[in-house]
Amino acid sequence: MASHSDTLVVFFGATAGANGGKLGSDERELILLVWQIVDLHENKVGKLQRTLVQPDSADLSEQCKEETGLTAEELCKAEPLESILQKFHQSVSAELKSLGRSSYTLCVDGPLLIRQVLHPEASKKNLVLPECFYTFVDLKKEFHKCCPNAGPVKDLTLTSMLDYVCIPAAVEQEAGLREVKNTVLLILHLLVEPYNHKFSTFETVNYKFESGACSKTEAVDIETVIRARGLPWQSSDQDIARFFKGLNIAKGGVALCLNAQGRRNGEALVRFINSEHRDMALDRHKHHMGNRYIEVYKATGEEFLKIAGGTSNEVAQFLSKENQVIIRMRGLPFTATPQDVLGFLGPDSPVTDGTEGLLFVKYPDGRPTGDAFVLFACEEYAQNALKKHKQILGKRYIELFRSTAAEVQQVLNRYMSTPLISTLPPPPPPMVSVPVLATPPFITTGSMRDCIRLRGLPYTAAIEDILEFMGEHTIDIKPHGVHMVLNQQGRPSGDAFIQMKSADRAFMVAQKCHKKMMKDRYVEVFQCSTEEMSFVLMGGTLNRSGLSPPPCKLPCLSPPTYAAFPATPAMLPTEAALYQPPLLATPRTPQAPAHNPAPALAYYSPQLYMNMNMSYTTYYPSPPVSPSTMSYFAAPPGSVAAAVAAQQAPAILPPQPGALVRMQGLPYNAGVKDILSFFQGYQLQADSVLMLYNWSGQRSGEALVTFPSEKAARQAVAECSNLPLSSHPIRLVCCE
Repeated sequence: MASHSDTLVVFFGATAGANGGKLGSDERELILLVWQIVDLHENKVGKLQRTLVQPDSADLSEQCKEETGLTAEELCKAEPLESILQKFHQSVSAELKSLGRSSYTLCVDGPLLIRQVLHPEASKKNLVLPECFYTFVDLKKEFHKCCPNAGPVKDLTLTSMLDYVCIPAAVEQEAGLREVKNTVLLILHLLVEPYNHKFSTFETVNYKFESGACSKTEAVDIETVIRARGLPWQSSDQDIARFFKGLNIAKGGVALCLNAQGRRNGEALVRFINSEHRDMALDRHKHHMGNRYIEVYKATGEEFLKIAGGTSNEVAQFLSKENQVIIRMRGLPFTATPQDVLGFLGPDSPVTDGTEGLLFVKYPDGRPTGDAFVLFACEEYAQNALKKHKQILGKRYIELFRSTAAEVQQVLNRYMSTPLISTLPPPPPPMVSVPVLATPPFITTGSMRDCIRLRGLPYTAAIEDILEFMGEHTIDIKPHGVHMVLNQQGRPSGDAFIQMKSADRAFMVAQKCHKKMMKDRYVEVFQCSTEEMSFVLMGGTLNRSGLSPPPCKLPCLSPPTYAAFPATPAMLPTEAALYQPPLLATPRTPQAPAHNPAPALAYYSPQLYMNMNMSYTTYYPSPPVSPSTMSYFAAPPGSVAAAVAAQQAPAILPPQPGALVRMQGLPYNAGVKDILSFFQGYQLQADSVLMLYNWSGQRSGEALVTFPSEKAARQAVAECSNLPLSSHPIRLVCCE
């Protein structure tokens, strides 16, 4: 049998849009194929073949009409791509048989036709390409081996290569025939003296994407990673690999990004085998996945390792099994055992190695999170498992999704390092001064029923228990919107109020969470208004006859008096954490006495508060911030001293490297992704954007954006000021 290097098939194609160096960049279909066989053993050529291809849309660009001379009428009479590829394979095989050859390799002038046109189009049309289209010879790279002084490979063209070896180009009227004839002339010239070149290096196209684990210590080339945005939330790593079909992704090189709640945010980092494939991937910017266009930008190896890199031996062992399909299970009962999960999945979807193929996700203290990852040996078993999506296990419905090795690493890294939702510090002992908000939380009273009341809470319930009880609805809580009610003895009363983003959200939570269990007790959940909430927080009661006002004449929502004392080390509890003020709040800074340079902090004493002849229920400070997609966290214990030092110049934001730009005039529905798109080209990340809210928890129309340097910030202000975002002109100001 002849080797691949004995026979080449020179292959040329044109699309209905851009051609040449931009071939495939506009997602247009093939309309023309031309080929000719070259027998390398005897330096002979076969018959020149040319055929038209019927596209789904015969809309030709002006550039295409000018370069190819084709019309829509001619293409309508042609056959579709699937039939043409079958005829190509049959024609070449018959001609090879007559030459006494049995195998061949495609030869193209650059990789774009194979990688950027043929494979992506066949993938979208669900066509199975013959094996010959997974291996090819790149004439430019072969020429560069013979003539390294001709210039970089990326700058070579067919005309420049012919000129370098002093070969007159063939003159041909029809497009395609001219390019193939010139390619054949160049190949025949390289086969003889003085070059005597042997075509021995073959480019390959991966048949499928291989999943795998990635270590944080692994070296990743900075020029091989891209960030894809706008992905459907249910996209898997295989779907992303299919979008980049024709380009070779590194093993385990797809990392789906998660938001602060551990859910996919529509972005992924993709690592390719080299920079050449990365550059071709960038040319697929705004190509389509289904009905959605996908944005593609440059990223760094550091970003990829941050998402996909892992250090856990447990995860490495779990992912050590090759070619496994990974499914993520979410919403498992906290008491679920491996046997419960295996029984839920059933005999139609056997888990690889039984309980060894299960990985339960836990918090650092060992508590279950309700998430688990499952390994299946084949696609069929995984499909059977996915059919159980939203079926019941115990008393909870279970969500099942396709997952990836990178997502396993990311979820484990996230849960094992820091909780997704910050929690309150442990309450201080009675009668000890506790640092509280310098400005009490502002609650707008009104009749809008955008709050919920939780009644019958276990007396041991903490803020984190309430957030866990509400589950996925925590994202709809307003900042500083959780209020727990204590009795006159300072103990939990079993009640809590939560401010939601809208009345519809409050109604939905009340419907779904009413009489749901928390620590073996069912909790009643009612929709209410801020007015009703305020009455209770001031000491009134809610009963069937209506509102009972508090036995107090002072119209206040929180403890009525704050005593300002000079901050001394003896007064700062070692385990207390400083509560941050609400976003955009400007706390009043107590003035330090002249004889004492130390700044003052606001304190209140439960004893002082209890002796004010007030018998209404005490207000319990809400957590520093409610869970949201912004990922704000409470100040860690021990930060009080740092806060004292910073009181003379309070800051809204924690210090970050880089330079800040303030955006004004944003549409109220604008999100982080809209802002990132507005600053397209500046390589900003999601955590560079901070949306600003007003006192009522609604977006203020402003945002702060952190740029990597002052130069980049000033450039952005100069270039993007007054540009529209959703028809709103945006004003940009550099912040000192």
